[in-house]
Amino acid sequence: MIDFVHPALIFIVGALAIPFLGGPVRKAYLVTIPVLAILAVLAIEPGSYGEARFIGQGLLLAKVDKLSIVFATVFTIMALIGMVYALHLSSAGQHVAAFVYVGCALGVVFAGDYLTLYLFWEGMAFASAYLVFAERGRPAIRAGFRYLMVHIAGGLALLGGIVLHASATGSLLFGPIEGEIGSGAYLILVAFLLNAAVPPLNAWLTDAYPEATVTGAVFMSAFTTKTAVYVLARAFPGTELLVWLGTAMALYGVIYAVLENDCRRLLAYHIVSQVGYMVAGIGIGTEMAVNGSTSHAFAHILYKALLFMGAGAVIYVTGRRKLTELGGLYRTMPLTVALYMVGAFAISAFPFFSGFVTKSMVVAAAGEDHRALVALALTMASSGTFLHTGLKLPYYMFFGTDRKLEAREPPGNMLVAMGMAAALCIAIGLFPGPLYALLPHPVDFEPYTGAHITESLGILMFTALGFVVFLKALDPENTISIDTDWFYRKGARWFMWFAERPVARYEKAVSGVSETAVLPFLHGSARAGLRLDLHGVDGVVNGVARSILEGGGVLRRLQTGVVTHYVLAMIAGLIAAIVVFAVVWR
Repeated sequence: MIDFVHPALIFIVGALAIPFLGGPVRKAYLVTIPVLAILAVLAIEPGSYGEARFIGQGLLLAKVDKLSIVFATVFTIMALIGMVYALHLSSAGQHVAAFVYVGCALGVVFAGDYLTLYLFWEGMAFASAYLVFAERGRPAIRAGFRYLMVHIAGGLALLGGIVLHASATGSLLFGPIEGEIGSGAYLILVAFLLNAAVPPLNAWLTDAYPEATVTGAVFMSAFTTKTAVYVLARAFPGTELLVWLGTAMALYGVIYAVLENDCRRLLAYHIVSQVGYMVAGIGIGTEMAVNGSTSHAFAHILYKALLFMGAGAVIYVTGRRKLTELGGLYRTMPLTVALYMVGAFAISAFPFFSGFVTKSMVVAAAGEDHRALVALALTMASSGTFLHTGLKLPYYMFFGTDRKLEAREPPGNMLVAMGMAAALCIAIGLFPGPLYALLPHPVDFEPYTGAHITESLGILMFTALGFVVFLKALDPENTISIDTDWFYRKGARWFMWFAERPVARYEKAVSGVSETAVLPFLHGSARAGLRLDLHGVDGVVNGVARSILEGGGVLRRLQTGVVTHYVLAMIAGLIAAIVVFAVVWR
């Protein structure tokens, strides 16, 4: 009897058959694979699986405990919802990429060692990048390349950190990093923070997600940042730096959402804000705080996917995504409006919706840990979330000025997927017990107290009043917000200019001198049989001279700059060898 079936392999191996299927058979297959993965997760028993040795190091393909199970559960549920939402697609490539993406995310969640973690981490980056490229437009291609380059940089930081950390500790096993944090652990932390979209490493998210395909953005909203939350909870619980980074994230995302006109970019900034709660909770590190971060990640995956599905439905039927171009759709898309608003209430932490029973746990944990400033900042961010995701975006997208757009409800499968996510958002809000039972630590938290309900409703209603009073001031404008991606967008242009102008011209000049002066001199010297008497080595030198003479024609045929490239490559190789030698033998 098989003790363990890795859910990641169900998706990755399952992706291989998709291009060979079509019609109803493919649709049934796309739904069946996530269902099998859900059953596999439900059947998993805690323990360690797939132990092996590699270059003298212990590897562990899968480590299963309550923390990994809760993330795997929501990942497989979200995979099912996402696949239902994408059933109308005829593109096999997008389905394959989505399956590989989900599979790699599950591989990260169950990884018991850093090598396994790294392989799945990189696979996740490349698979998700395809969901941006698949949109095919010029903005999507550019955003996809930027997304990929940023994540490759993060992967290099992770790999470097793994090498240094393994050298310092003598182990590749993945677990809490305790004691004094060394340089390797800092590199690992940077890589994790990049995938969590912690400012200033956040702009890849708000740059790429709005440019992805309608269905691709739904998958992307669920997995990359939440796998980062998982690995932070696994490796860095109780790290003080995360408290302040997470709090800053929660406010940063809300502030930038104020400026946004693109509906999916606005939602993307709220991913940054909501992940901030999770990062802050992990930094606080108490059992309630970690439970809060984990439960909020669970709820966030579902309600954020619902919000992206609602916005995606509008884009699918109208072709418009800017709030200045939308309005009046409530008449032709009433079901989409109703389902979207369930997600909006959930993210805004309305009573009886999922965000109310998860987000409040993080805020309460900050209060119990005597962090009044953190609790206040997170509460303010929650008010801002309702202002923009719950009020501004639906008002200007569905109500507001009627733009006389020809619209209709999206395909039935999209509405069914939205209904599945909405039902879970309400079910978790009404009955949080089953979710609390999944959490890594025992739960001693009651969200439905009179004081908590009254306080939450008071903040939300006051926010709604402010929206009505200052409605004109909140009118969206067709502008572009400058975020930290400006630096690498402009920086890359300046770098390329520097490489193509000063460096290339210098290289051309050096090559010109070599062609016109150095090589002819060596050629002539060799022909004249230059003899040097250096302690009996004249024969050797003449041999070298003759070799230069014979190879002179070849050297002259080398393309401009090749010699310089080889010299630089040799220097880089020497430096790399020194670094590796120092790491291995220190």
